[in-house]
Amino acid sequence: MRELVPAVIGVLVRRGADFAAAEDAVQDALVEALRTWPADPPKDPLAWLVTVAWRRFVDAARADAARRRREDLIERQPAPGPANTADDDLHLYFLCAHPSLSASSAVALTLRAVGGLTTRQIAAAYLVPEATMAQRISRAKRTVSGVRFDRPGDVATVLRVLYLVFNEGYSGDVDLSAEAIRLTRQLAAGYDHPEVSGLLALMLLHHARRASRTGPGGELVPLAAQDRSRWDTALIAEGVAILQAALARDRLGEFQAQAAIAALHADAPTAAETDWVQILEWYDELAGLTDSPVVRLNRAVAVGEVDGPRAGLAALAALDDSLPRYTAVAAYLRERAGELDTAARLYAEAADRAPHLAERDHLIRQAARLNAR
Repeated sequence: MRELVPAVIGVLVRRGADFAAAEDAVQDALVEALRTWPADPPKDPLAWLVTVAWRRFVDAARADAARRRREDLIERQPAPGPANTADDDLHLYFLCAHPSLSASSAVALTLRAVGGLTTRQIAAAYLVPEATMAQRISRAKRTVSGVRFDRPGDVATVLRVLYLVFNEGYSGDVDLSAEAIRLTRQLAAGYDHPEVSGLLALMLLHHARRASRTGPGGELVPLAAQDRSRWDTALIAEGVAILQAALARDRLGEFQAQAAIAALHADAPTAAETDWVQILEWYDELAGLTDSPVVRLNRAVAVGEVDGPRAGLAALAALDDSLPRYTAVAAYLRERAGELDTAARLYAEAADRAPHLAERDHLIRQAARLNAR
């Protein structure tokens, strides 16, 4: 049912329903399906849901104060028939990532309408009260109600929303990383674009290392210290194959470049064998594509690995020291340069600024390790 929801909503929106009314009608149809399908399953579940949801929308429209205008609209629509599900799904992705929505609203609406998650599940995943999440989703639906696309949507916005979902990881009873991969696979199946493939490859390559990212007590394990025998080699192989096919199209984008960096890390049998020269080259490409200060921060680490910690510190000095994780990078490079007292102090400062508990504890341990020397 969850996989059918976006197609059904997409059909109703294409026929003239506003987003909020379409979503409500589909929810009514799902309730009816749960009631009747166990005893009498339909031969074509999608067509059944479209028909029932459209009837619910028509009934609601007729009861609305603007009945005459809506009935005129309804009468002009074609009778229920085969749905162009690929186009409808794609339309829904673009609608949920509409530029008028905030990032948090776009993520919530994508999980609700495209992912088919309940409001309770989304609220639990983001650690907010269900009523708060319900209000956020309702505001988002009102914002995009009546939006029509007369040209292709911005796929870059859709990809950023999906990557935000992926980076939330796991919380509540929903694995948001796995959900983001599922939604990106679904998008890739209906939208032929190398950056969609690049994002999917990036997600798979990062997800392949998931089991090794934390220790038995939940402590953060940095990439260089991870047990590489625990990496999922099947996901790595799939991610690399998808990335190679995308790069072969010679339309480089930021997600393909990020995936190339992740692939080089995944390809190294040990941390010492990491091909930092190629990684630095890809960071140069990525910096040219995005001019992101966060990319340049990560590039400073790569410079430090290729040309030595002093060169890395020089690259770091050109950046704003208020950047997230700037102090942690400075501590790492100072340690590599042999300035252990300074590095310990910087690790402690970085711990105070860490956005997450696991990261804070990791940085405190790094400071304690150097102070113990």
